[in-house]
Amino acid sequence: MVVLVVATTIDPASIGPASSLLSMPGWEPGPSLQGIPSYVNGNVILLKHDNGIVKEDYLDRRWAEATGEAVDEVIFLSKHVAVSNRPALTIHPIGVPHLRDDEVPPAGGKPGWAAPPNPRMGAWMKLLKNIAESHNLVPEFEVTMEATHHGPLVDAPTMFLEIGSTEEYWKRQDAALVMASLVWKGLGLGGDGAVGNWNRENNKKKVLLGIGGGHYVPRHMDIIMKDDIWVGHLLSGYSLPMEDPNLSREEKADGIDGLWRKAVKVSFEATKSAFPDGEILAHLDHKSFKSWQKNAIVAFLAEQNIKIGKPADFI
Repeated sequence: MVVLVVATTIDPASIGPASSLLSMPGWEPGPSLQGIPSYVNGNVILLKHDNGIVKEDYLDRRWAEATGEAVDEVIFLSKHVAVSNRPALTIHPIGVPHLRDDEVPPAGGKPGWAAPPNPRMGAWMKLLKNIAESHNLVPEFEVTMEATHHGPLVDAPTMFLEIGSTEEYWKRQDAALVMASLVWKGLGLGGDGAVGNWNRENNKKKVLLGIGGGHYVPRHMDIIMKDDIWVGHLLSGYSLPMEDPNLSREEKADGIDGLWRKAVKVSFEATKSAFPDGEILAHLDHKSFKSWQKNAIVAFLAEQNIKIGKPADFI
């Protein structure tokens, strides 16, 4: 089983960390994947393509078909864009489970889909903060997780590592080195052992499925930054489209329409697939919901036999 690290040459926040990573010991040229060069370091494969980061679908499947090597996980290096323009280092799972079938995803993926979340995310979030602090990037850079969003399509457990939020910061060599160091240390390429391996470190079986809140999931982050927290999908409020019953037609007044049920169910199933034998607990950002929204979500979770966890349940 191999790990794919994916970068694109057209994004400075992607190729910068990739170049820093390739400057570290042990890399050798690997086989080309349909014209995409690869570099090998043990069981880690770095792919460096020339397309948009969300445009190359199923790189894990394509690698397995071309080489016979099954892909255990995928890690994408990318830029982060924010209206605030605040410098940031972020990690997030991917998917667009809330979109209608007739909608075109604005940044890859397909409607109603979510990739299995990479189980390393929780442990790597703490590792990222420690590395960023050691390089004096904190507090200049915010270090945080983001909610589930965008593509590309992929089968294996996946996460994005991003540098934000403007070109000035995308090109920062110190930020690139921090992200490269995260991959290097997190995958154990320096010989110290990988970080966040569910198959070897799952004495704690509880996994957080975040529901509600803003894009940077602050109330879920309060839990994630505790010790040994496993993290699945994180659905912000915009990924839970709910129609206000007061605005619906009379025949719909008894239910809360919208694609929120599908988004929750798809994200739960994807999280469950990434954490075999794990206990998936939904953590709600209660203050982000109106009462009718929270009541509907709680009732639906009960129908689906998805347990709700309080902050103390994850520690």
